[in-house]
Order: sequence, then C-alpha cells, then structure tokens
Amino acid sequence: MRVCFKEWSVIVDALKSGRQTIILRKGGLIEGRRGFEVEHPEFLLFPTLFHQQRESVIPEAQARFDEMAPFLPKAGVLRLECVARVADWRRLDSLAAARALRDLHVWRDDVIESRFDWGRDKHIHVMAVRIYRLAAPVELPMLDSYGGCKSWIELAGDIDPTGAQPVLDDAAFAAPLARFRKALALETIANGTLPA
Repeated sequence: MRVCFKEWSVIVDALKSGRQTIILRKGGLIEGRRGFEVEHPEFLLFPTLFHQQRESVIPEAQARFDEMAPFLPKAGVLRLECVARVADWRRLDSLAAARALRDLHVWRDDVIESRFDWGRDKHIHVMAVRIYRLAAPVELPMLDSYGGCKSWIELAGDIDPTGAQPVLDDAAFAAPLARFRKALALETIANGTLPA
C-alpha cells in the first residue's frame, strides 16, 4: 500500500482511538462526472501539523493534543500507524445533515460550518471510515514531495498492512455507521428526494 490521505494529527489520533469515525473535506477528494466519488477505498493515514488544528477541535480533543504533542515525531520523520477503509461516503448539500454528524467527530461546530460555507458551492464531502492499526508503527523520512496542501500522497515505497487490527470491532463500528447513514437520510429528506 502506498496511497496516503493527509489529515491533522489530532484527527488521526481521534480516528485511531475510535472516538471519530468520519473524515470531512470541502475538497481534495474527487468530484468526477458522476459526482463525488472515493477514488481510494483503502488508504494509510498521513498525520500532519498544518493549520490551527488545536484551536479547531472540541476541548476534549484539545486536551488530548496537549498530551500527545511531546510524543509527535521529530521534524523530517513521518510516522504511519493506521489504515482507513471507507465504509460509506456522500456529498452533503445541507448544513443540517453535516450538523447531524456532530457526535462522530471532534471538530468544533464553527469549523464544520466554515468548511461548509467556504467557496462558491455550499456543500461538504464526508466519508465514514473504519480504522485499522498497523501491526507496528512505520517511520519514514519526510520527502519534499509529501509536502504542500494536498490531500492524497503516494509514498516512495510500499507499506505492508498485513496484521492490521480494527480499532473498533464489528458491533462497536456498527453504531456510528448507523448514525452516519441516518444523517444521509436527513440529507435525502432535505433535498426532497426519496431514499433508493
């Protein structure tokens, strides 16, 4: 496996603990002819320290960020610990549906609202993901090609995900996935269409 998805370190921590089960993006996923699609249904999580991530999450996650900050990798080192498998996805065109996801993530409400409202189009992309911890963390040199504000990165070499274990068992993951799908039902109702 070489494909990685960049996400804030504090969010990767919430994902790998099972506290968070979704990934939200304004863009940077894929918007093809058939609409929003997930090009990579399985990928490594690439933790970053870009932007104001501590201030953009709820107090519980801010406290966790303070705890983990001393143990983050040194500059020039990339530590990979998790694989994400996409269980479901959607483009949300109503803020009500995005708000219905509140208990599935650690972002502050105003961050979700600003992402939703940013730009000309009022929408946000969301993926429900099941996270698997690698058998052991992998540390790699941070290459210049991995930098910049891009969501997807292809590593210079392969990472073997054999032995990765789910952070939530089937039953524990079923509940947040059901809540995610309920939010999708709200989106369908908001758009005035019937579920398929």
